[in-house]
Amino acid sequence: MTRNRFKRPQSGTTLVETAVAATLIAVFFATIFELNAVCLHYIDASKESVAALQGVQDRVEALRNLAFTDLTNATFVQNLMATPANGSDFAKTKPQEVVIIYPYDTVHKTYDNTNKIKITRLPGAIVTPSINLNLLPSGTNVVEVKVTYTWSMLGGRSGSEQTETIISSGTKK
Repeated sequence: MTRNRFKRPQSGTTLVETAVAATLIAVFFATIFELNAVCLHYIDASKESVAALQGVQDRVEALRNLAFTDLTNATFVQNLMATPANGSDFAKTKPQEVVIIYPYDTVHKTYDNTNKIKITRLPGAIVTPSINLNLLPSGTNVVEVKVTYTWSMLGGRSGSEQTETIISSGTKK
């Protein structure tokens, strides 16, 4: 009696099956790497937003700690802005920082946009602030201070953080 060897099913993979499996694995890993890159991009954007928020807060606190006569002196504020608000790499290299000091009308709860001190600090490690100055009226004893950071994020989007506060010429305790 002769046995037929080919009656058992043969197992194994063909070249086509192997190519399909390799393609699926390659697509899977490419998707994982792309997802990782997107996550890193979002993490970087959130770090920049937090650094900008911290820089704005640091600048406002530095201005709040000044004597009122120094705060309303454009030259003094310009010299203060020659350095970044804090020592972070972000504050040194990325944002454009704008500080505007307006006289504040406590009766009408508005600020005077025509008489203001505006100082802009451009991005970069060594910068010289540019100043656009209309003198504050004499007798100003309340000012509104507005600090704005703007910067370019990855992908061409722009980021912005801003805060403002009202400071009076009262005495510190």
